[in-house]
Amino acid sequence: MEKRHFNDYWSDRYNLEIIKEEGNEVIEGFIIPKDNELKKIPIINKIPRFVEVENYSANFGLQWNEFHATQLDSHSGVNNTAPRFWGFTKWTPEELKGKRVLEAGSGAGKFTEVFLGAGVNLVTFDYSNAVEANLKNNASKGDFFLFQGDIYDIPFPDGYFDYVFCYGVLQHTPNVDQAYKSLFKKLKPGGKISVDVYNKDQLPKFWPHYKYSWRKITTKIKPEKLLKGIKFYMPIWLPIDTFFQRWQKPFRIGPRILYKLAIPCWNYLDLGLTDKQRLEWAIMDTFDALGAKYDFPQTLEDFTEIVKSDLNETCEVGIGNNGYVANITKKK
Repeated sequence: MEKRHFNDYWSDRYNLEIIKEEGNEVIEGFIIPKDNELKKIPIINKIPRFVEVENYSANFGLQWNEFHATQLDSHSGVNNTAPRFWGFTKWTPEELKGKRVLEAGSGAGKFTEVFLGAGVNLVTFDYSNAVEANLKNNASKGDFFLFQGDIYDIPFPDGYFDYVFCYGVLQHTPNVDQAYKSLFKKLKPGGKISVDVYNKDQLPKFWPHYKYSWRKITTKIKPEKLLKGIKFYMPIWLPIDTFFQRWQKPFRIGPRILYKLAIPCWNYLDLGLTDKQRLEWAIMDTFDALGAKYDFPQTLEDFTEIVKSDLNETCEVGIGNNGYVANITKKK
């Protein structure tokens, strides 16, 4: 944590107690609220921790520290994240430059990298200790403020940010509606917010989707054991899954139903990945799908109701890369 960030954001509300520092960075210490000096917020490995380091999102911390650079465009060589970001937010680098932006649930920082490339004034956080992977990935790419925190209790004033961004997160919170409203409060009048959520409408109507059938078992397994199991079977199963996907394409159903009911596998044949990358992504995203404690996809109707507000100037809800995406401008 750089000292100047403390002065920029919290000097009126908090005191800073430094235990260890290097140059202008606080490595260990505490942020202490001026109105409650008994409450100390620890700074651990340069990152303020407004929540317990280990919590219900421990699986994501394990995932993003294990696969810390896998999805970054700069690492994979696959131009995937940036086009998704610009295409679905409908924002431009020109409008974002110099603006105050909140990124909620940043994981290992694949979107953080895009924001830094656009020259924004970025504040980003995650509930899990994936923040350590984000710092490792992006510390040298630009200036940003990073903390581990709770989407329901964001330590910034309401109406503070010009832009708020949250992809791949809302469905993994205990209450999607409250999580969205917490983000919207932080948006200043005239500001823009872009969020997405898994699509419930695409799930089978009369039987459980195989992912959710498996989750009844896998969410009860310790994340470390679950990841170990996926790492064991995926190198064996991925080639078989690839064969089935390529063979069944003209027929759409039939063998696809059989193998999907058998063994979960997130297999990306259309991203231009090498075989090694595809195996890594398959392990990572299969673990992501099966290990998250909360997974609440939304229907289009329910998601539209969540983002609806009398404070909206504009509100567009449609199909996104990950399900449904909503782009909202707040009234001035």
